[in-house]
Amino acid sequence: MIKVLEDALGKVLRLPEAQQEIAAELLEQLAADDSQPYLLSADERRVVTEALARTEQGEFAADADVDAVLRRPWA
Repeated sequence: MIKVLEDALGKVLRLPEAQQEIAAELLEQLAADDSQPYLLSADERRVVTEALARTEQGEFAADADVDAVLRRPWA
């Protein structure tokens, strides 16, 4: 096992059980070896389409807003 994965798993093991379950689901999905592409739901497609339209109009999040989101702790 590579060191970075070992370190990450150690951190996950210290998380609350609910977050460990999320991490386990993500790892299962990653390890599934499913060669099928992910298909967006209608809602996901709508959100992506709207976001792309905003970027084409030059609308982007302010640096402070992005920073706040990236520094927010897991809930």
